[in-house]
Amino acid sequence: MAKKKAFALRLNEDMLKAIEKWASDEFRSTNGQIEYLLMKNLKEAKRAPKKKAED
Repeated sequence: MAKKKAFALRLNEDMLKAIEKWASDEFRSTNGQIEYLLMKNLKEAKRAPKKKAED
């Protein structure tokens, strides 16, 4: 599994509420929903990170 790095993300309150609701509707955490959306868009743009071979 890829190592995760924490960082601060500033969102306006309305956007955060919408993401929290969407995450809840899809049984994900807010963080999980943001990761899902980012990865989905990275794949669509053909910019997803390459998978590393595990040792």
